[in-house]
Amino acid sequence: MKTYAFERLYQDKQCWIAPAYVTVDAAGTITAVGSEAPDDGTPVEHHRGLVLPGFQNAHSHAFQYAMAGLAEFATRPDDDFWSWRTAMYDLALRVGPEQLEAIATMLYAEMVRHGYTAVAEFHYLHHDVDGRPYAEPALLSHCLMRAAARAGIHLTLVPMFYRLGGFDQPATAQQRRFLSPDTDAYLDLLAAVHKTAASFAHVTVGAGVHSLRAASRADIQFLLGEADLRGPLHLHIAEQTGEVAACEARWGQRPVAWLLDHVAVDARFHLVHATHVTEAEWRGMVKAGANAVICPSTEGNLGDGFFPIDDYHAAGGAWCIGTDSHVGLSPLEELRWLDYGRRLQRRRRNVMCPDVGADGGVEMVDRAFHGGRAAMGAAAQKGYFAVGTPFDAVLVDSDHPLLAVCEPDRLIATLIYAGDVTFIRTLFQAGTVRVENGRHREADAIRAAFSSALRALNSRGN
Repeated sequence: MKTYAFERLYQDKQCWIAPAYVTVDAAGTITAVGSEAPDDGTPVEHHRGLVLPGFQNAHSHAFQYAMAGLAEFATRPDDDFWSWRTAMYDLALRVGPEQLEAIATMLYAEMVRHGYTAVAEFHYLHHDVDGRPYAEPALLSHCLMRAAARAGIHLTLVPMFYRLGGFDQPATAQQRRFLSPDTDAYLDLLAAVHKTAASFAHVTVGAGVHSLRAASRADIQFLLGEADLRGPLHLHIAEQTGEVAACEARWGQRPVAWLLDHVAVDARFHLVHATHVTEAEWRGMVKAGANAVICPSTEGNLGDGFFPIDDYHAAGGAWCIGTDSHVGLSPLEELRWLDYGRRLQRRRRNVMCPDVGADGGVEMVDRAFHGGRAAMGAAAQKGYFAVGTPFDAVLVDSDHPLLAVCEPDRLIATLIYAGDVTFIRTLFQAGTVRVENGRHREADAIRAAFSSALRALNSRGN
């Protein structure tokens, strides 16, 4: 047993404990949290700073980190998601297992440095470069699990079913590493991933369909219904106007409307992007209890559009954030741009405040925390640090000039709207210090392996 002592701990919406003491067991699980030190002789380790819950990154494609910043030149006058996807496919066809592990370890270590303690990996890179299953079917999933363990981040691995190349269209050769020939093959792959995950302490396995365009209607209804899959269910949906138009043309409905009408959507469903939704669709999501996974930096980078976050939030909709293609890795940036994007559309401020007197930063931290935990497959909990859960925390520098003279009820907004990675001093994952003085404890070795992988790929002109 060990007890950590802090200046302040953020336990719930505008609820600070000061001073704060958190006791953890050998596994890093919280056994006590409060404002009084234990009197049982447990050793106390003091840390100066403000403790916040670790952030949840609910959407990641790890291999895409290798191409961050490389698609920012015009290939045609109307560059959009679809032209970016061509560059992504080129990378996907060249990444090997060792390279994937090195890239993912670097990415996850950087996530940790920026304040994330959990990530949901939306994983569809399953097979070898020729499209054949590996002798170890879950090999690339195994690489991601090892990467997360080394970086020190909770991993929810979500292997994706991917069979088609568009609505009722065959897959292309460029997609060969993603494909399952049928639902039985996917379920076999999923079983192999579960078996591999059993040897990792901080891995949860989910399931899902890559997108409506990547599967048949029968596939989707079976996998997201009759198959009774375990864990959280993730899928991309309505990210692009072209996708919406194709769905209407082929299936007679918009994507979210079709899903709500043909699948028993509930709180296990995590709809990634859902950018182009009508009011009826987003209200249907709220009624069903579905969780929207919004990725502002990637959606901005790809020119996707804006999710109606203010109305959805005010209606009580569940949501969380993800970094997707990893052009941005700061949860603070994701949250404020989620807000700023809607401000630009509305041409007014504080759109995330459902009532007069509400605090936009407080609102977003709370909703993103609970929605993020749901996306990870974690149980709902009251407060941010609950007995029986891992001690996952970000220690913020209380001596920063903006925070040192700040009233407690303005600390969260200051961090969200004016903060960056330099505000983060230490990160704990399951009670273990992973980042100290703003630096990951294994930064040098992880970076060396990452650099070697990128040189081997020769994707950055090196």
